[in-house]
Amino acid sequence: MNALFVAWRPPQTDDTTGWRPVGRLEHNDGIYRFFYTAGARKPGFQPFPGMIALDQVYESEKLFPIFENRLLSANRPEYEAFLRWSGFDVATPPEPIVILGVTEGRKETDAIEVFPCPIPDQDHCYFNRFFLHGIRWMPRIVTEYVNKLQPGDELKLMLDIQNPADENAVSVRTETARTMIGYVPRYLAHDVYHLFQTCDVDFIELTVCRVNLDAPLQNRLLVEMRACWPETFRPCSSPDFKPIPASVPERC
Repeated sequence: MNALFVAWRPPQTDDTTGWRPVGRLEHNDGIYRFFYTAGARKPGFQPFPGMIALDQVYESEKLFPIFENRLLSANRPEYEAFLRWSGFDVATPPEPIVILGVTEGRKETDAIEVFPCPIPDQDHCYFNRFFLHGIRWMPRIVTEYVNKLQPGDELKLMLDIQNPADENAVSVRTETARTMIGYVPRYLAHDVYHLFQTCDVDFIELTVCRVNLDAPLQNRLLVEMRACWPETFRPCSSPDFKPIPASVPERC
């Protein structure tokens, strides 16, 4: 994982609703690069501090401050727990961009998240790991149920076609499909929706990876998703993902 997309959520007062990609962060050969994508041209978005030109590629030997601030400092007492929540080895922590790819760089003080674009695994199948969204909006009894889950427990993905906020919303339910416990991250929902249209349902699996009882709800349930990878499947390929700078090639 050496590249992440940056998602931004417009204010609730904006008539453009929902998360959308606005940039891409890369780390290659010791250099960090950031550039904006076409989603940043839509109404409401303001460029990040120190990176105000939408058509420029920014480079730095250090992680840009806006992303550095989304990593918990190694000096904080909860740092080891922070790594453990995301399934990392505390003794050998990965590169910062890898940590960001799982933790999503979420902060309660703004509306920015980061995420990796899925790529096929060694078996040419879809694999992704993410924290379940929406738990904090569920009734308390749902949180209590989530806390009792165990690694390896199976969950069910269901298309939430009647969701008024997102026609591509994908809900996550218990194995019996009787209780909804959260949602697939919104910026992944479009691609997951597409997989439902092309994969045999028996080849779409969602399992519990970790339940972090000592973590905030946004880091409570880490799950893994596996599915087929159709020949026509091109994740992160909608117009909002296209780079604005002409010097940057399009790629996943």
